[in-house]
Amino acid sequence: MNKRVAVLLGGFSAEREVSMDSGRASALALRQAGYDVTEIEVGRDLSDLIAALKPRPDVVFNALHGRWGEDGCVQGLLELMNMRYTHSGIMASALAMNKDMAKRIVAMAGVTSPRGVVLSREELRAKEPIERPFVLKPVGEGSSVGVRIVREGDNEPLFGAGEWVSGEQVLVEEYIPGRELTVGVMGDQSLAVTEIVAKVGFYDYRAKYTKGHADHIVPADLPAEVTEAAMQASLAAHRALGCRGVTRSDFRYDDTASSPGKLFYLETNTQPGMTSMSTVPEQAAYRGISFPDLCAWIVENAACDA
Repeated sequence: MNKRVAVLLGGFSAEREVSMDSGRASALALRQAGYDVTEIEVGRDLSDLIAALKPRPDVVFNALHGRWGEDGCVQGLLELMNMRYTHSGIMASALAMNKDMAKRIVAMAGVTSPRGVVLSREELRAKEPIERPFVLKPVGEGSSVGVRIVREGDNEPLFGAGEWVSGEQVLVEEYIPGRELTVGVMGDQSLAVTEIVAKVGFYDYRAKYTKGHADHIVPADLPAEVTEAAMQASLAAHRALGCRGVTRSDFRYDDTASSPGKLFYLETNTQPGMTSMSTVPEQAAYRGISFPDLCAWIVENAACDA
């Protein structure tokens, strides 16, 4: 196999370090699968990236996370260059990155989300729109960057000095008690349901990417109907948003009041982490798919919409 693959990694979002890990791991796996791989560390200079993509690769493996790399921007550049690239296209990437818009779209596919509202920080300082506890989220970030749970009795300001760097718009969402679930989708099938148990606090950025801060239980120990509902909801979200390749959808499962409880969709990640701690590779392995085979499948299903 002599197919030439350029792996994009790094970028300049808040998730740069995670992207570096994802890109390096994916590049190694692709070499093991027999591809001719070049790693391209992406910075802010667009001309540098365009130059690095010469000679022209057969496929661009997009391992960027967060803004610019995951929100349709780099996808647009690759479309202009008429290059095949991995993961979702421009529109699906942009829609999924906007948490509020993604929730509206998947709702039309029958998938339930927590109630929430988008406000400016000024509006939120003036009046809290829903009762506590609630969750503050950036509208367009991944990896739980900037996410905070505001509980009854908290006296800290909603936005401390220098703590919020994710724009003026804030998604305020009701807090759902219970369990954290995530489901990977590979093409036209859901892989498995993983329960994530954070050892301290909630499953924030630190817990996601620091060894020992969270346990992944795959398959999750759930009632059969909840497992099936999560698998179906993840696939419905993937299709409704127009995604392709591999995605991962996150859920809260509230089993605190009754059985079998209620499932709530949170978001879809169009470029899931591909690190040693990432859930999609774990779910693929559970299904008998090795990491090199997973990365090879992603490459072979790359496309260009132009």
